[in-house]
Amino acid sequence: MIQLSICIATFKRADFIAETLESIVPQLSAEVELVVLDGASPDDTADVVARFTARSPYVRYIREDVNSGIDADFDKVVQHARGKHCWLFSDDDTIVPGAVATVLAELAASDPDLIVVDAEVRDKDLTTVFEPRRLRFSGRRTYRAADSDALLADLGDALSFIGCVIVRRSLWLTRERQRYYGTLFIHVGVLLQAPLACAVALGEPLVRIRIGNAMWTTRGFQIWMFLWPELIWSFPGFSAAAKARVVLREPWRQPQKLLVWRAYGVYTADEFDTRLAARVGNTEGRWMRMLARLPGRLAHVAVVALLTARGHGGASSVYQLVEGSRFSTQLSRAVARLGGFGRGTPTDG
Repeated sequence: MIQLSICIATFKRADFIAETLESIVPQLSAEVELVVLDGASPDDTADVVARFTARSPYVRYIREDVNSGIDADFDKVVQHARGKHCWLFSDDDTIVPGAVATVLAELAASDPDLIVVDAEVRDKDLTTVFEPRRLRFSGRRTYRAADSDALLADLGDALSFIGCVIVRRSLWLTRERQRYYGTLFIHVGVLLQAPLACAVALGEPLVRIRIGNAMWTTRGFQIWMFLWPELIWSFPGFSAAAKARVVLREPWRQPQKLLVWRAYGVYTADEFDTRLAARVGNTEGRWMRMLARLPGRLAHVAVVALLTARGHGGASSVYQLVEGSRFSTQLSRAVARLGGFGRGTPTDG
């Protein structure tokens, strides 16, 4: 019987997915399959994956005729899976050697509805570690239905990354899913819409997250200022305090948040007019509009300087700003290097 299906929904990741699959395929077996659903990628994704289906009988590839969006495609790939549990994995990150064995051991021991695993945050080449872990604890934690607030407070931020999630397939299929199409976080909607009988968190990094190549950067302001907080605050079964541990209800009211998104080049006067003008009064609107019109290169240098001054905790943010903003300049790169944050901590791992 297949115990675990590693489920990947992919789109236009031919440049990265080979490294992802290379980390997974050696860990497959008769009880672990890999299912890749391709949302009609126009690049060479099919040819890349074909090399792995030829290597292993435990790899399946499904190609869609049209792209249905990330939420619908993850829903579809779970439906195609045959395992008792599904590891919902990203198409550009990697798992560490022995990760599958660790997950299988936990499934055999506790048979939970959900496992959340820890992850490292690395650069685009996976050679530099910016954050050695995302969970705020090490070791193993168990959450029952009565522990919903603790689960959200402890794991909510980690759940924004789909690759940390292993979910019982039958639970996924019996819960509401289409309601969360378009949120970009269908897995969070499925998991948090009702209490889980048993969830386990493993405070051991089993995943290497690749940053600096996000396809969502241009939509970052909408996603992290609106879609993500609106989703978290939509769930009735959690306290306001637990939700606030994950994200503020209206994070866009914080000047520092708007300044960061201005530095990325995605908070603009048009964004203010479209998303904020009708929500705020004249006084608040004045400074928000002012930030939206701040010269982008000036904002970029200022934010990079502020983040480098914060110390090592800002390294991944500096890297993403320098690599991902249209306002990145030689000056802002120099500021990052002077602060020691041109890169993170080199590793041989």
